[in-house]
Amino acid sequence: MSKDEKSLLLFLETRAVDYGGRVNLQHMNDEDMDITKGWNKRGFIGFGRIVIRCHNSDGTHWVRLSEEAWKLAHKERKARSKRMFENRTWISTEESREVNGCPYLSEMNNPNKEEISPWAERYN
Repeated sequence: MSKDEKSLLLFLETRAVDYGGRVNLQHMNDEDMDITKGWNKRGFIGFGRIVIRCHNSDGTHWVRLSEEAWKLAHKERKARSKRMFENRTWISTEESREVNGCPYLSEMNNPNKEEISPWAERYN
């Protein structure tokens, strides 16, 4: 699955979970629509238009994920969470305490500048 396909799958998973399956096409481009239509034909997802009298700002289309789509979405959501945590731009109070001896000080305002924490590069 390409990066764009993974991103689209996570978008559709969010719409399925947080919006009751409603999809707002304003958040999709032509390439997303082509992928979505292909997935629908394959049975990877169910996708279609909502009857006009039921349209609202949450969306004009609906999505349902297949079991395979749910499994892949879960796997990608977990991997994304790991990547995001590894690339975070903050430190916890526990990490600050290890480096500075005080949970309220970060490396940036540590008076002992000789002591460099593993997080210092992220703040410079």
